[in-house]
Amino acid sequence: MTSHGHSHAHPPTTHRGRLAIAFTITATILLTQVVGALITGSLALLVDAGHMVTDAGGLLMALLAASLMARPATARLTWGWRRIEILAAGMQAALLFVVGVYALIEGVRRLLEPPEIAATGTLVFGIIGLAGNIAAMLVLSAGRNANLNLRAAFLEVVNDALGSVAVIVSALIITFTGWARADAVAGIVIAILIAPRALAVLRIAGRVLLETTPEGLDLDDVRDHLLAQPHVRGVHDLHASQIATGLPVLTAHIVLDDECFHDGHAPRILDDLQACVAEHFDVGVQHSTFQLEPSTHVGHEHGMHD
Repeated sequence: MTSHGHSHAHPPTTHRGRLAIAFTITATILLTQVVGALITGSLALLVDAGHMVTDAGGLLMALLAASLMARPATARLTWGWRRIEILAAGMQAALLFVVGVYALIEGVRRLLEPPEIAATGTLVFGIIGLAGNIAAMLVLSAGRNANLNLRAAFLEVVNDALGSVAVIVSALIITFTGWARADAVAGIVIAILIAPRALAVLRIAGRVLLETTPEGLDLDDVRDHLLAQPHVRGVHDLHASQIATGLPVLTAHIVLDDECFHDGHAPRILDDLQACVAEHFDVGVQHSTFQLEPSTHVGHEHGMHD
């Protein structure tokens, strides 16, 4: 006997409008910073522009993913395009990490051989970039916890805002002290800011794609609580994973007392089991599937495991 506790037909919250505005702002800043890097010769500004390429690309991916996530489920895509948010977030994080590695390597090279930097121009373009980054951050901030896609997009904009701050600081140092290596140091700082955050998003995306147990849900506790329900004699083939942000799923085979299948008690137990996993734990699982079995069914199971 199998049952899903609730319908999953309702569309997810995607915040497409916010993403579209943030993408437009970021693409405009990107063009400005590319021009600025060519004029001033600044590594920090060039790296920040490179970072903006990944920001704009990442936000474009996030926007496309948000549009796909809103599509309804089909016979082939039974969860719709919900998992596209995980793929988009992972790709954004991977791009961020590559830019971080480049910035670190190029920064070390320029520490050894600092080029001439047009500090005033670098400062101007850095301020323009920071203003745009702050605007994009304000647009995305309200929805940043809605899903991993939005979280990755917000993270990219925050990182780039920090990069713009580094550009401004390096330009000020060069202006007042003449220390040209400040630009290379700023590029290295941007790299250090980027890499750990990118790896954090990649780790979360990887956990979802590998279908690991949702963070905060202890399957041993789930098993113990299911076994404590009346008439439950055993629990096996217990699995939990996450389709997308806010969408954990759980399946299990539940062995019941044989008389439950003769006195009509099994459907009430099924309701109790679904309520258990939906309400008892910190991570509420609204989409649960249970196979109810008599003890005699064990001999028909293939590849059964705990």
